[in-house]
Amino acid sequence: MNISLTLNGRTMKADDVDPNASLLDLLREDLGHVGSKDACRQGECGSCTVVLEGQIVCSCLVHAAQADGRSVETIEAFPTSDGLTDLQQALVDRGAVQCGFCTPGIVLAARYLLEHTPQPGEDEVRTALSGNLCRCTGYEAIVDAVLDVAAERAEP
Repeated sequence: MNISLTLNGRTMKADDVDPNASLLDLLREDLGHVGSKDACRQGECGSCTVVLEGQIVCSCLVHAAQADGRSVETIEAFPTSDGLTDLQQALVDRGAVQCGFCTPGIVLAARYLLEHTPQPGEDEVRTALSGNLCRCTGYEAIVDAVLDVAAERAEP
């Protein structure tokens, strides 16, 4: 099966994709975008989170063919020439990043939240991140980092 999609703003094509492949498989194995992590394959951990057509999804639960002709954004869209984004820097500053396995999903989920709810409360942050498991850091530092970014962005 051949698949064409817009990945992080660039048109990408993959030929001879396994018909049973997930979007996660397509990204990692066929397109070489390994930022989305392969962990549970059940949509429980959030490590494989991507943005598909403007919606947060677990790429392990999406069939690769569903991405054909669509737009996908992964954590690889984040590096900038200036270094880390304010959200990534806040996670570092708060000590909210350790092993990094969960970080791509958390960054995408938090960014999605801040785009749709620029001034979230703590409960909204916790709800938005509830699909992302972190076994190293603990959630206080992660939640605080997201709230820090929201506060900084609100300042004139």
